[in-house]
Amino acid sequence: MNVALYIARRYIRSKSSRNAVNIINAVTFAVTVIGSASLFIVLSGFSGLKSFSLSFSNTFDPDLKAVPATGKAFQFSSEQALALDTLGGLASYARELEERVYLTHQQKSMIAYIKGVDAQYPQVTDVDSTLYLGLWDLENQQVVAGITIASRLSLAVQDYRSPLIVLAPKPGSGNLSPQGLGDQPYNQLPAVLSGVYQIEENLDKKYVFAELKLVQALLERDSTEVSGINFRVHPDHALSEVRRGISEILGNQVELRDRRELNQTLYRMLNTENLATYLIFTLVLIIALFNVVGAIIMMILDKQQHIRTLYALGLSVRQLRRIYFLQGILVTAAGGLIGLCMGGLLIGSQLAFGWLKITPSLAYPVAFQWTNAGLVLATIFVLGLLASRIASNRISKKRLGL
Repeated sequence: MNVALYIARRYIRSKSSRNAVNIINAVTFAVTVIGSASLFIVLSGFSGLKSFSLSFSNTFDPDLKAVPATGKAFQFSSEQALALDTLGGLASYARELEERVYLTHQQKSMIAYIKGVDAQYPQVTDVDSTLYLGLWDLENQQVVAGITIASRLSLAVQDYRSPLIVLAPKPGSGNLSPQGLGDQPYNQLPAVLSGVYQIEENLDKKYVFAELKLVQALLERDSTEVSGINFRVHPDHALSEVRRGISEILGNQVELRDRRELNQTLYRMLNTENLATYLIFTLVLIIALFNVVGAIIMMILDKQQHIRTLYALGLSVRQLRRIYFLQGILVTAAGGLIGLCMGGLLIGSQLAFGWLKITPSLAYPVAFQWTNAGLVLATIFVLGLLASRIASNRISKKRLGL
């Protein structure tokens, strides 16, 4: 039997004759439990917020998107379309043409982007599931706009008497004189609102969706010119393989980006916030686990007579240090596991019942992830290891009068 481990376990279960030592030990254990539970709850909360934030981009963005390597648009030929139709692993794809435009309605105006999409666009993304009002109908000069755009311009669904006016600058020819621009420097398109989508604030004020052919005519673009192609990959195929096949078909004129690459700023911000929160709570744990050092030192002072007896029975100073080192490890490990279980129960109850609300209809998003549990245990174990090592090194022949 491991003598050091046996004695360490006995010391944990036994009470000291001095109440102050018992109180310090209880406080140390409670701090470890609360610290580990708090760290797990905060990490789970940020994981939930990350998943909640990314759900908007997952609804709006495709699995892969081809964007121009240079310029605003690129040529997409019928031969390339046929090659994509036969590409294995590609579930569907949709073309788009996007440009910044000026919107006006009833003496109200704003700048936004018009995005011309083809009929396959709702199959590639889930944008039609975000409709707040009306229908996803882009035929006969109908458009779908964000709720912020509709609110600012006072747009009504199916209002044929008062259409939305879309103004797009004409393609330049290098001559900026009035003669070069003609009577009007812009093309004008009257459109009727068929639906209103609602995703999140930045997207709700950014896009007006229209039929691809209509936008190509508005911007005076050829039918083969697009500003992007959206791809949905079949779930049972590897994204990297499909990406390689698409790249071979479209060539060097485009860059392929996945969801993470399309939202690099969002991913970077969320990861930075998560790391900062972890470091802050780890600092709190470091301060809290100084109690472990103090508790072990108090135990050493309280058990000096026991230590002398054990030394007289043949235990070396190294073995004596190991007793209190293992005691600190066991205390922090037990506290970490109990705290993790408590945090897991709280997160599980939030997932099941949603008792903490952001709004009356929206529960605070959390996510139970085993990686967070492993990170908490690893953090507690490392910090407990360091605290126990520092405290157990206080044992020496000189200090104990051996």
